[in-house]
Amino acid sequence: MQRTALHHPERRADAVRPSWTMMKPEEQLKIITRNAVHVETEAELLAKLREGRPLRVKYGADPSAPDLHLGHSVTLRAMRDLQDLGHQIVFIIGDFTGMLGDPSGKSQTRPQLTREQVEANAETYARQVSKILDMERAEVRYNSEWLGALTPYDVIRLAAQATVAQMLARDDFGQRYRDNQPLGVHELLYPIFQGYDSVAVEADIELGGTDQIFNFLFARELQRGVGQTPQIPITRPLIPGLDGQQKMSKSLGNYVGLTDPPDEMYGKLMSIPDALMEQYFRLCTDVPEAEIEQMDRGMASGGLNPRDAKMRLAREIVGTYHSPEAAEAAQEGFTRLFAGGKKDPGLETLLEAAEEAVLAAELEGQGVWVSKALVLAGLVPSASEARRLVQQGGVWVGEGRASDPQAEITLTEGLLLRVGKRRVRVVRFG
Repeated sequence: MQRTALHHPERRADAVRPSWTMMKPEEQLKIITRNAVHVETEAELLAKLREGRPLRVKYGADPSAPDLHLGHSVTLRAMRDLQDLGHQIVFIIGDFTGMLGDPSGKSQTRPQLTREQVEANAETYARQVSKILDMERAEVRYNSEWLGALTPYDVIRLAAQATVAQMLARDDFGQRYRDNQPLGVHELLYPIFQGYDSVAVEADIELGGTDQIFNFLFARELQRGVGQTPQIPITRPLIPGLDGQQKMSKSLGNYVGLTDPPDEMYGKLMSIPDALMEQYFRLCTDVPEAEIEQMDRGMASGGLNPRDAKMRLAREIVGTYHSPEAAEAAQEGFTRLFAGGKKDPGLETLLEAAEEAVLAAELEGQGVWVSKALVLAGLVPSASEARRLVQQGGVWVGEGRASDPQAEITLTEGLLLRVGKRRVRVVRFG
């Protein structure tokens, strides 16, 4: 695997940053646990902080997709707080577990990745994570280092520390078992291997989303088994995606990617439901708490237009991942496109903003369902996502809003397809 883009220092037990924090443990505790959903436990965490040393903070990411989104940033921003306090970030790229297939939160088995897919996806991680973390000060590890070295005997010994009953207590495993859905033996090994990562790097803290709590707690048991002081699991919220309903996910198409162009990122954020703004402000920006509360009061009293607050949100986030200048330009472009308060731009404006969707020549003139047309045009990842968007009233064919995902349309040169206000494709053939 090509690892030149990532720092991969050797572990040194006595490695301590020279500029260690002077902040009191109790003050650090407030920062570290801010916006946390679960901490196991605050008393144990405070005891570790009182040891007066940089704690080892583990975060694992399987390269199952090449791009990170705002949902990932919630945990990465918490890691940044810990890094700013002087603690050691240990960023684990799950090149081994990525090939195994992380089943977390899924109602079915996730496809296993090839080594080539894992390598291609992993190459983009450092660049994206460096938008939030100082990767020069992070310890980046690949878990194939230790998991790839395990013998069958080692795996059996690890597996012996868990029971089938324990694994079925995990919500998604238990539900699939009760529903007679396939549940692979390799999937039951995933929490064990992820827990062993904590043993290998001697983690003091592990950060992640609420869907990871089972794995984090299991890691504590493995650490106890080898005589290590158990890590402190800290979970952060899983933010809803642009639809305001399901968690942000690339597979659902409801995400804001950290590498989205400024205009696209700004437009996506302007499409979120008003009810999400407070959560996005708190978890995805550095806007002070007092200002967020002031905006909330202003919107509640009618003194602040929610659109203005949302523009502030979009500007803050675009400015974080691009630049303040790019954020201002994106806002100006958005304002021009929707000037005058028009709900939808005209056909001429849409055609100017549309990207081309080049389809196979043999498809020209064919009749397809609206849902399939959206997939062919690359506007959505799946027909199920297309159906959901149509049912929510978020799809247009030409200038008309689509109401039936199974309505048949003819694929013709210049056909305009749109999802929301910003994702527009014009059909071409080649």
